[in-house]
Amino acid sequence: MGFIRFQEERLAMRYLVWQYQKLNLPVPPPSELQKQAAKIVNDAHRIAKKRGKNIFSIMKELVEELKAEKKKNGA
Repeated sequence: MGFIRFQEERLAMRYLVWQYQKLNLPVPPPSELQKQAAKIVNDAHRIAKKRGKNIFSIMKELVEELKAEKKKNGA
């Protein structure tokens, strides 16, 4: 994994933690957060390539979707 990709995943993990705390949801263990962050970054890169949008705005949209899904499932 390259340096930039690593930084993107770290940023996504911090954003996920912040969103979980903001919603008063239990924060998953670091291994689960890392998997979620990696998925968000991969999806964001794929979508950015397809749409030509900014990767960080796409990552934010993906986190919002993940957050809504977790809240809906009660986890």
